[in-house]
Amino acid sequence: MGIYKRRHQHRTKDQVLAEPKPVFNPNREHCEKLSALEILALKITDKVGSPAFFLLIFSWTIGWVSYNVFAPRFGLKAFDPFPAFVAYLLISNVIQILLMPLIMVGQNLQSRHSEIRAESDFEVNVRAEHEITEILRRLEQHQEMMETILKRLEAKH
Repeated sequence: MGIYKRRHQHRTKDQVLAEPKPVFNPNREHCEKLSALEILALKITDKVGSPAFFLLIFSWTIGWVSYNVFAPRFGLKAFDPFPAFVAYLLISNVIQILLMPLIMVGQNLQSRHSEIRAESDFEVNVRAEHEITEILRRLEQHQEMMETILKRLEAKH
């Protein structure tokens, strides 16, 4: 208890209650500061990072490779012959080159949002520590007062 007394000044109940309560919403603040391009980057980052996008790319790859490997066996012409798959590699690389920087932008924005939330949590925790310290101090005062009252009552009997 001595550490708390040394670290924090004693405040009255009115001072504690007068302190502004945390009404700060980090999610709203983050969203309000985003530009249209940043919102687009976040949406694409969310979609590209989803299982549905993975399944789409996986299915596209299986379909592309399967058709070009098995089409000649059924008398059809392969549009991107095995084993090179030049068109597939070109398209895949273009998609990767376009998505990588966009995903990095989205991840940076998500990181910034995380930092804003962490700062808000820290402020709430600091306020809570001050309030808890004040509550402990008041409990200690009440305990001392109760002990004094009990001693007086015992002295009378």
